[in-house]
Amino acid sequence: MNQALQRFKAEFFKALAHPTRIRILELLRNGEKSVGELQQAIASEGSTVSQQLAILRMKNVVDTRRVGNVIYYRLRDPLVTELLDVARRIFDSHVIELRSMADEDVSEEAAGHRSVSATRSP
Repeated sequence: MNQALQRFKAEFFKALAHPTRIRILELLRNGEKSVGELQQAIASEGSTVSQQLAILRMKNVVDTRRVGNVIYYRLRDPLVTELLDVARRIFDSHVIELRSMADEDVSEEAAGHRSVSATRSP
């Protein structure tokens, strides 16, 4: 059972492992959208969006519904939005850490320049 779960998680994260697929999921968080709406929002070639949608569909991340000749996509599981939110919080945390480290480096450099200047003064 544990290996099956680990394989599922690995495949699921592989399905998410493309910026266009993440963008599609973010667009679908507020409800279903047609392929045309997704293509317009992403401002990418139709084939690129269609390829990424096919992967998400094959991995059971999104579902479709057809009305005439228009296909609408929606998230299969609303928990995906929570996962995207958690990823955003992790990103924000890393950005805060990096800014803090950069600020420390700037402070240390400034302190180093001040001490060098002080030793050069007659």
